[in-house]
Amino acid sequence: MDLDEAFELVGEFGPRQKRLTAFLVLLQVFVAFQSMLIVLVGAVPEYHLDLEEIPASREVLAKHVRFASNFTSIATEWYLIKHDAYKVSLAASLYFAGLLIGNIMFGPLSDKLGRKPVYLTGIFFDVIFGYVSAFAPNYEIFAISRFFVGITNGGMSLVSFVLTQEYVGKSFWALTGSLTNLTFAVGIAIYALLGYYIREWRFLAFISNSPGLFFFLLSFMLPESPRWLYSQGRTAEAENVLQYIALGNGKERLSVKLKQCIGAVKKDDSESGVLSLVKHPVLRWRTVILMYIWYVCSLVYYGLTLNAGELGGNLYLNVALSGLVEVPAFPLCIFFIEKSWSGRRKSTTAFLIFAGIACIFTMCLPENRGGFFFSPSILALCGKLTVSAAFNIIYIYTSELYPTVVRNAGLGVCSMTCRFGGILAPFVPSLKTLGPSVPFVVFGISGLSAGFLTLLLPETLNKPIAETIEDLQTSTYQMLKNKKVNQLEENS
Repeated sequence: MDLDEAFELVGEFGPRQKRLTAFLVLLQVFVAFQSMLIVLVGAVPEYHLDLEEIPASREVLAKHVRFASNFTSIATEWYLIKHDAYKVSLAASLYFAGLLIGNIMFGPLSDKLGRKPVYLTGIFFDVIFGYVSAFAPNYEIFAISRFFVGITNGGMSLVSFVLTQEYVGKSFWALTGSLTNLTFAVGIAIYALLGYYIREWRFLAFISNSPGLFFFLLSFMLPESPRWLYSQGRTAEAENVLQYIALGNGKERLSVKLKQCIGAVKKDDSESGVLSLVKHPVLRWRTVILMYIWYVCSLVYYGLTLNAGELGGNLYLNVALSGLVEVPAFPLCIFFIEKSWSGRRKSTTAFLIFAGIACIFTMCLPENRGGFFFSPSILALCGKLTVSAAFNIIYIYTSELYPTVVRNAGLGVCSMTCRFGGILAPFVPSLKTLGPSVPFVVFGISGLSAGFLTLLLPETLNKPIAETIEDLQTSTYQMLKNKKVNQLEENS
């Protein structure tokens, strides 16, 4: 039997798979803590400086500045104000630069060495560098540690996402992917709650990093991905993992015998990893389109946040809302992407187009901007909801478009371009010098173009997952696709 048939036999989403998935889904709370850390730890409160000229010495500056706040941050401890204010943003940029490198490194490594060892290495160093950030004696150590946290956190979370998909049957990928992103959004709100009660930044960084130690210790109990083992030709080991899953699902006397995976016996390193995404025409075309879609998702997401109006008010409430506003996006995703009339492709297209329209409509608001429903803040939240939905789907969609042997590499490259979108988004407002509506035109056209480009990708709903690159071109894979589509049409 092939792997999809084996999952149908042992259970696509049985009790053991639910426990494994729940563990990795909850890990996203820790990932959210690290991702949002600088928002509160780097917050700059209002302050009063009783000197007209800025002193060159930090010791002198400390005697003449008064912070009007009831919390501490790296800005208040190291006096990162005035000419040193850029250092807070620099620390955030270093984290995103780390994410870029982590996405590039960890994807191909996990495709080559295995999901579990690369994941364990990532979370171990993530926790170590997280504690370095909390106890950093100076800004330089803090900034460097945030860079390495970005590398390990970004890479580890990428591999853990793939594991949540590969432990279960393909028909449950949408559910596990949506739950992963939903938990990340909830984690942002939980972090805001922690920050509200813990006002000392070092203690907040320490507490936010500590769940990682718990997850690291328990992660040794995770099995290797059966899909990865099967794609590497390690059929016996894949059968053992499936037996382990079957036992946990209450199917004790079950014999799983897998046939040899086509193409798995070829161990040519040049045929796996990032190079394969360029060498094979089908993967090359998909990768170019997906890279642009991921880039636009990030660009429009942060662009709406920065340009569609300030929520104002309490810092902690704003951070919580930035996470909670994404929650409704996930049930919408689960509903639409499982329907035959919408699927992955059309749903992604619709959400991206709606996000683009939100940008353009914000541009068209009158000067007085009266009315609640057409206020910039409401449009910003609606835009953020639709982009979050597109982000959620594109994670799942991308996983299904790549064969198992290059799935992490593909996700890594796409995540890399996503980070570029996040880095560039804050600079787009400077285009206002050309005209007040120019930034919104950029965001709107980007969202619309990415939405229409999505239509060039194939639909993956109720289609078999390719295990190797050869599967994309074999007649057997094409016959399976047509057979499953015909069965779906007959059932409907």
